Amino acid sequence: MDVMGDKATLFETGRFVQPSSREDTETPDETGEIADEAAEELRQRLAAEAGDVEAMSVLGAMLLRRGDLDGAEPHLRAATAAGDRAAANNLGVLLHQRGYADEAAGWWRIAAVAGSTAAAHALGRHHRERGDEPAAEYWLRQSAEQGHTLGAYALADLLEHRGDATAEQWMRVAAERGHREAAYRLARALDRRTAREADGDHGVPGADEAEQWYRQAAARGHRRAALHLGTILERRGELKEAGRWYLTSAKDGEARAACALGFLLRDAGDTENAAVWWLRAAQDGDGNAANALGALHAERGETQTAERWYRAAMDAGDVNGAYNLGLLCAEHGRTPQAEQWYRRAAYAGHREAANALAILLLRGGDETGAEPWFSKAAEAGSVDAAFNLGILHAGRGEEQAALRWYERAAAAGHTEAALQVGMARLRDGDEQEAERHLRCAAGGGSAEAAYRLATVLDARRPPEPAHELGEPVHRRSECEEWYERAASQGHRRAQVRVGMLAAARGDVVEAARWYREAAEAGSRNGAFNLGLLLAREGSEPEAAVWWKRAADAGHGRAALRLALVYARRGELAEGQRWADRAVSLGPASVAERAERLRDALRQELSA
Repeated sequence: MDVMGDKATLFETGRFVQPSSREDTETPDETGEIADEAAEELRQRLAAEAGDVEAMSVLGAMLLRRGDLDGAEPHLRAATAAGDRAAANNLGVLLHQRGYADEAAGWWRIAAVAGSTAAAHALGRHHRERGDEPAAEYWLRQSAEQGHTLGAYALADLLEHRGDATAEQWMRVAAERGHREAAYRLARALDRRTAREADGDHGVPGADEAEQWYRQAAARGHRRAALHLGTILERRGELKEAGRWYLTSAKDGEARAACALGFLLRDAGDTENAAVWWLRAAQDGDGNAANALGALHAERGETQTAERWYRAAMDAGDVNGAYNLGLLCAEHGRTPQAEQWYRRAAYAGHREAANALAILLLRGGDETGAEPWFSKAAEAGSVDAAFNLGILHAGRGEEQAALRWYERAAAAGHTEAALQVGMARLRDGDEQEAERHLRCAAGGGSAEAAYRLATVLDARRPPEPAHELGEPVHRRSECEEWYERAASQGHRRAQVRVGMLAAARGDVVEAARWYREAAEAGSRNGAFNLGLLLAREGSEPEAAVWWKRAADAGHGRAALRLALVYARRGELAEGQRWADRAVSLGPASVAERAERLRDALRQELSA
């Protein structure tokens, strides 16, 4: 039983009680110190035998420190009988070492009443362990108020346990006096308060103070403080210093620090050393590190090893292990096993596993079984599940229910959900709300949203102003920027529109580039417009190639153009065939012209 906190302290010696066992051999560097101690012990022994009370007390403390309880006890009892308070405290320590807690408390009380702060601390801890908190608080307060660091920490611990607001004050006192655990706990308290007040924003003043205390505790060898300090520094982008503190903590046995160091190394491209630290952390029971090792081996195609580490993560209590096993099985087509692992993780509250399970069931045709899992995942905060519920309801024609889920996902930043909400608002005629959601989706990288936003802005764009001499003045508009963003992301209609804008301002090369890109991606309008551009530039044979591609894809005007090309060449039968095609493809205005051309070609052929 350790009533003194970290270690039982010998009164006013600055030393600690050591275990009774000692090494049989000493290194050469220790020889001089041992000789000095032996000489000092002999001097104190001679003085004690001559009746010197202080020597008795010091000799007893020396023997106690060495673990010689039998040799220390008579000297300490003799000094205590002579009124030495340090001896009374150390006699209490000795009796506590022997297991006589009540008798030890009696001597601590005598020393505490005589003014020993160490004894008051020990007595307070004794009463707390006996469940007598009022007595514990009395003696711990006596110790703390007289400047005893361990007393201040123990008092803070007692008050914190009770929920007393003054606990932080005493924790701060102990921390300021160099108590590393107090510094760590004070930092944690400040961190939690900062998170509550600022919703996790570590840029507020309280976070700075917390960092200072973490740093103090870490500098004194507190491995969890070093871990938290590394986390703060990593979040701030100071990766080199963060790595040093993670390394310090990891070397002291903190598995979470070893895991964090592994991720830091992986992000720096050093996967080999990352794996070394993940292995160390995983062997110490860190599930996150086991998952990281599983993912590493999965990337290398080492499926069995990956599965073994995912199972290790699961055994360590990390539900991500089951989810990752599900992903691994699904990737290799083992659907029944994937469903089993997804279910296990989902029942444990893993929201992404619930969403994955729902998708698996939906693909298997079990819409009834999928919906509750989508709902469970969405209610737990899965943005993807909320979006999937929107798709589910939209597929049933339940537009309002779908919109509610899309709005929920969009509010959490889901790009495709924001696009769906924007399109719904456009159908409802609410252009302002539509624009807001389309901007969110476009900003999130949706090419379709960028294109639709551009069309909204394009529709309200005023006519281009003319120069006073009648020359057009081109000013790059916002809608053009969105068209170009969508076009650069491969959106075919946007590419055609950018090409049209370029052609309108006379930039034939730019227009041709965008038309060609759209056409090669399968856009029939792109192919038709590229043909028009080439024909105007005198390249009708190449234009015909693109018109044929557009007509084959169902473009009526392209078919009519081909019919005219073949008619001019005198290939009347081929011209009639394409005119027939243009009539069937439409639209009405094209069909009417194509019909007249076809009839004329037929008369010419029959003449």
